[in-house]
Amino acid sequence: MQSIYWTGRLLSRALWNGISNYTACTDPCANKRREASFISAVCGFPKDFARGRIRKGQFGDDAWFNAKFKTVEVLGVADGVGGWRHYGIDPGEFSNFLMRTCERLVTMGRFTPSEPAGLLARSYYELLENKQPIPGSSTACVIVLNKETSSIYAANIGDSGFVVVRRGEVVHRSSEQQHYFNTPFQLSSPPPGHSGLVLSDRPEAADTSSFGVEDGDVILLATDGVFDNVPDQLLVTEMRKVQGERDPTKLQGVANSIAWMARSLAFDGAFMSPFAQNARENGIDAIGGKPDDITVLLATVAI
Repeated sequence: MQSIYWTGRLLSRALWNGISNYTACTDPCANKRREASFISAVCGFPKDFARGRIRKGQFGDDAWFNAKFKTVEVLGVADGVGGWRHYGIDPGEFSNFLMRTCERLVTMGRFTPSEPAGLLARSYYELLENKQPIPGSSTACVIVLNKETSSIYAANIGDSGFVVVRRGEVVHRSSEQQHYFNTPFQLSSPPPGHSGLVLSDRPEAADTSSFGVEDGDVILLATDGVFDNVPDQLLVTEMRKVQGERDPTKLQGVANSIAWMARSLAFDGAFMSPFAQNARENGIDAIGGKPDDITVLLATVAI
């Protein structure tokens, strides 16, 4: 019952996000240059329903945001590193602070739209300077849409990421950053006295890219709970269903489908998941999915 109630809340909230992220152009603006917009939906699940965090902007240790400023729209996800829980530290606090700060900086216009890595850096350094220490680590991915130029600027650090499908084919995707198997690049804030013992990468190390988008493009932004469990061909099959879609309700349905698929496969012990395949390539005998928090941001481009 708890999960049903939560899914209903999530559906309503994500549907409203999708509706508010798109404004149709009627006759008075017919002669103006047509600007790009995102029509978006969000869905996700904490790994542990009983203890997982369920609130706006968070699914377990994952965090996400969407924000606008003038002619710019920004989407972001972050995945708190769960290993901190063994040391009595809440991994979701770090990722949530990172995304909430990004959201605030965007809405205040305190960022350079063509430099999403700079947005991540500013958020991260605010976290480090916070009066109340927020120890932890997180991967992160941010994409910025310049509505006037129909251009995307992206920054990814670690193994969260994005995929862009156009006319049924993958045309852009982020590059995963790993130090070694199952150890992604990550932004970190170690507890006092442990700075030399914690893996930490600078936000400037983020992989960045920029590219143009076209009307109807489908963009998936997600944490590794999706990419570790759902093969590319299944993701692309779902994304093709909303090629050019402008109905936020239909977009929400596919976002839900991708998130449920990732959730189901994560707990399928007999499935050869992308994570298990990568493990075998690294000499580890593995099979099954990888239980994890799951966050899906799905958007189509309307011009």
